[in-house]
Amino acid sequence: MKFISEVISVIRDIVRNIIFQLAKRLNKLTSGNITPNSVTYTSLLAHIPIAVLIALDYLVLAGVLLIVFGLFDSLDGALARIQKKASDKGMLLDASTDRMKEILLYCGSAYYLVNNQEANYAVWAVAACGASILVSYIKAKGETAIAGKKLSANEVNRAFADGIMRFEVRMAVLIIALFSGQLKYAVVFIAITSTFTAFGRLISISNKL
Repeated sequence: MKFISEVISVIRDIVRNIIFQLAKRLNKLTSGNITPNSVTYTSLLAHIPIAVLIALDYLVLAGVLLIVFGLFDSLDGALARIQKKASDKGMLLDASTDRMKEILLYCGSAYYLVNNQEANYAVWAVAACGASILVSYIKAKGETAIAGKKLSANEVNRAFADGIMRFEVRMAVLIIALFSGQLKYAVVFIAITSTFTAFGRLISISNKL
């Protein structure tokens, strides 16, 4: 389990480095007129039609758009560092909009499953949504508990980020499911593995506290 988590971290760092280089080029081309917050809001708004496309059974198109706008999750942070605009407010906005995106996507998934006579799996979509938010909630409460220990906002943010089913992994599973047409199995997988990740984080945070 630790090996898988380390592999995921390596892949994430590689992707973030690529996005950082793209952000540098974008910032130069636009003379810094594109702000990190505008990227964050654009990504959030784009997830509304993505959720609708999932609901209406345009899964492949939804998957393509999810890849494109999913990259925005790293782009806003990269732009913030380049423009020296990284802040606690930006971190709060980024984390909050990520949760909103997940709610949109799972709502679209639940509608799709019900509409395709898979109502039993729609319940798993609800469970996947709840478990996913729980993973982030436990991390946030852990961060609150150590907030007064003279750590930077970034150190606090990374302190309890362990576990396999992080946000980017959950999104990767959804993307694979959209392209393969196996959304019903994806929501079951996400619900179960996110629950284990949540309990793992709870134990880990409890030990550190």
